[in-house]
Amino acid sequence: MALRAKARGRGAQAKLQAAERIELVAQRAEKVCEQITRRVGGEKITDRLVSMSDPDARPIRKGKLRQPTEFGTVMQVAELCENTRRGARGLVLPLATQIGSPNESHLLPATGRRLDELGLRPRELALDGGFQPASVTEHLPPPDRTFIAGRQSAGSTKTNRRLARFRVGAEGRISHLKRRYGLRRSRLKGHQGARTTAAWAILAYNLDTLAIRTA
Repeated sequence: MALRAKARGRGAQAKLQAAERIELVAQRAEKVCEQITRRVGGEKITDRLVSMSDPDARPIRKGKLRQPTEFGTVMQVAELCENTRRGARGLVLPLATQIGSPNESHLLPATGRRLDELGLRPRELALDGGFQPASVTEHLPPPDRTFIAGRQSAGSTKTNRRLARFRVGAEGRISHLKRRYGLRRSRLKGHQGARTTAAWAILAYNLDTLAIRTA
């Protein structure tokens, strides 16, 4: 293109970078136009582009009444605590994530590998209702007890009630990570940018946890 041909002498590098950005925007605009044509024609669209500035972002259906559809990156949070008492706070594993809108079971192998690398075997698991028992058995180290919200769990009523309370409390921990440690929104674009932001957020949280324990 003409801008590349004129990229000589002083400012040549800046002109080349501008040309690259223009070409990238043009490619994404072309894809959006193609998606519109296919949508009008009633065709199914896979791997669609929903953001010009963040091409890795995907629509995420969470079933929330206030905001049923969100756009971003799905991440799986796994926290290791010494106990399930009120106020328990542990260390968070590096977050498992994929481009797209994977369910919990799709991200579980990465979490299982992290536990294997660290040589950890949790005695109890308190999981969200989106987990499938077969996938949990396949990818995570076998615990003494497994509680999955909304599913029949082995063990006494008292134990299940304790693990249910602990799992509900995990929702507050995730909100805390979003509000206090910047996990709600990544200032870096793309899936790699989201992973980088999450890594720094988890590092800060874990350092704060260690500081509290040693204080």
